[in-house]
Amino acid sequence: MSRRRSRKDAAPGPAARSSAATLREASASAAVAPQPRTRSQATTARVPALDALRGTAIVAMAIYHFCFDLRYFGFLRADLEHDWRWITARTLILSTFLLVAGASAVLADRLHAGRTSRRWLVHVAVIAAAAVAVSAGSYLMFPRTWIWFGVLHAIAVSLLIARPFVRRPALAAAAGVAIVVAGLAFHNAAFDNRTLGWLGFMTAKPPTEDYVPLFPWTGVLLLGIAVGHHLVRTRFAALAPLSRAPAVLGSLGRHSLAVYLLHQPILIGALWLFVQMR
Repeated sequence: MSRRRSRKDAAPGPAARSSAATLREASASAAVAPQPRTRSQATTARVPALDALRGTAIVAMAIYHFCFDLRYFGFLRADLEHDWRWITARTLILSTFLLVAGASAVLADRLHAGRTSRRWLVHVAVIAAAAVAVSAGSYLMFPRTWIWFGVLHAIAVSLLIARPFVRRPALAAAAGVAIVVAGLAFHNAAFDNRTLGWLGFMTAKPPTEDYVPLFPWTGVLLLGIAVGHHLVRTRFAALAPLSRAPAVLGSLGRHSLAVYLLHQPILIGALWLFVQMR
């Protein structure tokens, strides 16, 4: 952005100056070392430690999905649906993605104070389009158990729901806890269908390859908003160890959506080719 701006353009309000300054300070403290900022970096204000955390979740997800693929091709015997160890692994991976999504929403709102509505909708639209692509691809691969409401569907809808909470961390935390508790405690057969099942409350996991209903998972994203405010206030001190993580994790975190969309076709294709060559 050119430094030769009009006096009116060069004088943002106090709230915008405070939010931007807080985010810049937090980003600097989370980085491994101060580095020159390009125009792209100034626009996105990436936090390396947060990207590394998202990248770590991407690696864990890829490993989990690779085990699923190995089972599909008959190389592994594992009860991913009922074994508590696999269920715990999936829960931790999903929780990390949703917490980071909530925290990232806080950073985006602070960075683009007063100009977030259009950016928010564009971001949600991109995720929603990716969710539709996942549904279509899964239908071709698994017509009986295709993904009709998975993690991308949940993130897209949850971000719309979370918009009014993004500047209200206490309210976001309270609503998040309530949604998580309700999603875990309440079940009713009336929700055992696709018409209402995306909300949650089903009495059993439906026959689908990925199921991430709004209750309880929207609550996790809302908790991520509260976590995001805390991280900004503390200059990302809790994530300091991740600032020294391998650069590849940060790169995966910065391109997480593309990696999510591409990793399964690559893994499945590689395994299929291996089977054909045996």
